[in-house]
Amino acid sequence: MMRSIALRLRTAPRRFPERLARFSTAMKTTSTDPLSLKVFEDLRDMKDAGTFKTERVIISPQRAKISVENRKEEVINMCANNYLGLSSDPELIEAAKEAMDTHGLGLSSVRFICGTQDIHKELEEKISNFHQTEDTILYPSCFDANAGFFETVLTKEDAIISDALNHASIIDGVRLCKAARFRFDHMCMKSLEENLIAAKDARIKMIATDGVFSMDGDIAPLDEICALAEKHGAYVFVDECHATGFIGPTGRGTPELKGVMDKVLVITSTLGKALGGATGGYTTGPAQLISLLRNKSRPYLFSNTLAPCVVGASLVVFDRLSKDTSLRDKLEANTTYFREAMSGYGFEISGDPACPIVPVMLGDARLAAEFADEMLERGIYVIGDVAAIGAMMMMRMMRMMRTMRDEDDLV
Repeated sequence: MMRSIALRLRTAPRRFPERLARFSTAMKTTSTDPLSLKVFEDLRDMKDAGTFKTERVIISPQRAKISVENRKEEVINMCANNYLGLSSDPELIEAAKEAMDTHGLGLSSVRFICGTQDIHKELEEKISNFHQTEDTILYPSCFDANAGFFETVLTKEDAIISDALNHASIIDGVRLCKAARFRFDHMCMKSLEENLIAAKDARIKMIATDGVFSMDGDIAPLDEICALAEKHGAYVFVDECHATGFIGPTGRGTPELKGVMDKVLVITSTLGKALGGATGGYTTGPAQLISLLRNKSRPYLFSNTLAPCVVGASLVVFDRLSKDTSLRDKLEANTTYFREAMSGYGFEISGDPACPIVPVMLGDARLAAEFADEMLERGIYVIGDVAAIGAMMMMRMMRMMRTMRDEDDLV
């Protein structure tokens, strides 16, 4: 079905101008003030390029099959971060309700004033045990965890060596920091070593990388990165948002998969994807480093504490993941099945074969937007993604087979 849609859309007259009609009022301006003109031009350029984003409205819980506004029948969801199918898990929902009954809706405070409850400390301990680290600090999101790390830990005497395709939250976190910045070609160890040599005079050399790259489905070669870090006296920082809970034999992420759990200095990750999909993030690592973050990390010091309902549900998640790998085992089997089936239909699939992020390359933003609309009409919910790679724009349409579902739903 998907192959026939792709062929038909490539040869059919473009519907894109008709799609823009929905935004006709936004495309007109008579104002001459500079801000209005800039906003108008930015919106116009995105619409002309086919990269303007609209939000579909879901009227059901997040799950493998969802209900979408103005559609009678459910559609198969192929683009959520709900890797383990826990976003609407009854046990987690009950745990969230119980936590609200016992600990309230929220704390109305940051952690260090009057926002730390016993369950927050319990969750931090469980996360540390899961990752086999010394201590953990909770944040409202992993974006906040990344934003609060580099500025706190590094100064102008230090250096950050960052993968060229790192997540926006790492990039923004690095921008807040005064350390010297180096960027190595995506997952290229030759480029990494060249940059480590260039940064040899820095007091602290911090290598920053995603564990799993969310746009590309690539898995970082952490074993090779850690080997170079050891050779050049550097430290390794890993964002594990798209790995925690399902990458590695027991779901402990990319460090476990690559056998370097004892060599990575610090891990940041999220509670908002595989681990229930609500909100929240964390940084886990050496106790003294975490203590420094508690005292100086601005997103931690100036943001409200994580809501008790999220903490209560997350406690159950880590208990389950620590005892049972059946969810990640099922996801692994689904990933293999889906990748092989899509390749068999002639689609160009990129990313690591073990990764449940499955980019389907269509090569054209407008085609991908139309493809996604056509797929929705046929009962499959997908979204086109555009990623900038050097001077190229590449489309990841139907980005990932992320959640639990039967094989009959996959192809």
